[in-house]
Amino acid sequence: MKTRFASALIAAAAALTCALPSAQAQAAGYTQTKYPIVLVHGLFGWDSIAGTVDYFHKVPAALRASGAQVYVTQVSAANSTEVRGEQLLKQVKEILAITGASKVNIVGHSHGGPTARYVAGVAPELVASVSSVGGVNRGSDFADALRGVLPNGSPITGAVASLVDTTLVSLIQTLSGNGELPRNAEAALESLSTAGSLKFNQKFPAGIPTTACGEGAYVVQGVRYYSWGGNKQITNLLDISDGVMALSGAFFNGKTNDGLVSTCSMNLGQVIRTNYKMNHLDEVNQLFGLVHLFETNPVEVYRQQANRLKNAGL
Repeated sequence: MKTRFASALIAAAAALTCALPSAQAQAAGYTQTKYPIVLVHGLFGWDSIAGTVDYFHKVPAALRASGAQVYVTQVSAANSTEVRGEQLLKQVKEILAITGASKVNIVGHSHGGPTARYVAGVAPELVASVSSVGGVNRGSDFADALRGVLPNGSPITGAVASLVDTTLVSLIQTLSGNGELPRNAEAALESLSTAGSLKFNQKFPAGIPTTACGEGAYVVQGVRYYSWGGNKQITNLLDISDGVMALSGAFFNGKTNDGLVSTCSMNLGQVIRTNYKMNHLDEVNQLFGLVHLFETNPVEVYRQQANRLKNAGL
């Protein structure tokens, strides 16, 4: 019994040690990028609710602790990529005015990926890099499935979208103190569909791979492009959201995915990894840090990316 107990303690200690940042990663200045880091949420996302519940759970604090300037933006919880992009562009200009910096490093999760790409496309002189995390860069099979049930422009679709806008989206934005932002769930669904993403990519092709699952151009108009994401749906049995990810992931016809986006669709510019044992919510350390015990912690992945940007002079 004592031997088994000791073995369990050793195994737990080893797992904890693997989860902790290395001594180098904890060093001052590890995440101190040249340009501020700007975080952008995805569909149905927020910056912070009541100042306590962050969308990027524990990420901003971890980045700031070792030197980064971090700004968490709030765009419409549901709207088209272009509308969200214009909202983000305004905030980027405000951040540059506040900090005196000439550029920013934008990190966008899910729909935040294309939103960031919009800003880089219309104002590349303001953007040093775009990092797409689980980004919907070539559409989502789950969005396509919903689009099949709710055709664009149909009365039923309009009614459902209106209901979502006035309930879920309105609640999210009100709780985060951004109730005045325009809401359009139908436009969001169209943007996240494969057809909508294709139209967007024709206007903003920077970093998009030319092959089905390859990498895209690393640098376009002075903007550096990166991407990463996960390929699992169920990662922690204590996380009640994993069941939702498993259900939505079933719509991908065998494609590897994180529950809402296929790994090939995530690819943008330099692909760091799309095989993390993470689902779509794990990629932002949700729900509240209930992630895979034997994978790099999501917070550490953001720290590593900040260090990567620092070493690239960004």
